[in-house]
Amino acid sequence: MKIKRVWLDESSAKCFSCRLCETLVPQVFEVSDKMTVKQDADFELYENEVIYAIENCPILVIKYEATN
Repeated sequence: MKIKRVWLDESSAKCFSCRLCETLVPQVFEVSDKMTVKQDADFELYENEVIYAIENCPILVIKYEATN
């Protein structure tokens, strides 16, 4: 699998800036008021960590798109 895109989807809940994603993968995620994905983030290099952060988001507002 190869992650193509990661984004914040607040359609069902709002990011409350817990910083878990940033703590787990600071190379990809940044949190100030809410989560953002760094523009130069290398998803391929940190793929497992990114998926772990997404799956462990307490309100599940981080989404991703991947290819096989």
